[in-house]
Amino acid sequence: MPRRLAPLIAFAAASVLLLSGCAATRGEREVSGDFFTHDPALVVGEEGEPSYVYSTGNGQESDGNIQIRRSDDGAEWEYVGAVWEKKPEWLTEDIPGVDNLWAPELYEHDGTWYLYYSASTFGSNLSSIALATNTTLDPDAADYEWVDQGPVISSRAEDFNAIDPGIVEDADGTPWMSFGSFWTGIRMVELEWPTGLRADDAKPLLLAARQSLPNAIEAPYILPHDDAYYLFFSRDFCCQGTDSTYNMAVGRSESVEGPYVDAKGVPLLDGGGTQLLETEGTNVGPGGQSVSDGILAFHYYDKELDGAFRLGLIPLQWKDGWPTASWE
Repeated sequence: MPRRLAPLIAFAAASVLLLSGCAATRGEREVSGDFFTHDPALVVGEEGEPSYVYSTGNGQESDGNIQIRRSDDGAEWEYVGAVWEKKPEWLTEDIPGVDNLWAPELYEHDGTWYLYYSASTFGSNLSSIALATNTTLDPDAADYEWVDQGPVISSRAEDFNAIDPGIVEDADGTPWMSFGSFWTGIRMVELEWPTGLRADDAKPLLLAARQSLPNAIEAPYILPHDDAYYLFFSRDFCCQGTDSTYNMAVGRSESVEGPYVDAKGVPLLDGGGTQLLETEGTNVGPGGQSVSDGILAFHYYDKELDGAFRLGLIPLQWKDGWPTASWE
């Protein structure tokens, strides 16, 4: 069952502040303004530049296209529109019944921004990961334009689900895209620069699986750190409000292609995974993660906001070669 935007919850207040503990290097950061995002792709701006979060679209707005939020200080967020006001025509033909677009990923290479996103319908692996490119993330820039580059990989009769892209470059500069949700688990395929598309004849590798039905694992994100690669993923069940059981786990490998193991040495292909962040108190079902400049971005469901989904930001800490994240 893939990740999908839950119904938007309306609030009487025009703005809501999170008051659950902020620290410079540890604990959840305080955010304000419009932080109601699902599956956030975070890009922390360089000094003096704004940060951006791209996230799953809302089918009731901008034809369900990927949403964009901006912050000048990383704390107060504003909605600045969607990638497009109308989905590319090929998408609606490719994925019958597609509504909102899901789980974006942003990656910069050689002056070009690559936006990968998912098109599917809930509970189906009739899915595609597609690509758009731009020279800037600033919606006010004169040359700002997201250009449709078409599909990267699709699933039809395959045993995988082509959603939830995550991009990483290996030590040689070769780009790879991890992806996958349920079915046979987390996959990865080689890409090529400068197109950002699938390399010729590249076969999807298998990186992680739960080894028990319904194989509730998805949303991969690979982070290089200290000569190793860390595969972050979400597991169990998203998108059920405060009944969600989503949580984040991680594995490590010396090679981007794996094999990945957890801190106890259990292969991720055998259901391994070291717990990173899970439900605590009123913060329910964290997952759908990305990392930028050492900040873990994710969504969760907030009991204090009547179960609304929202943005979470926590600085990653490292201990004994493994990332850690703490709500406080």
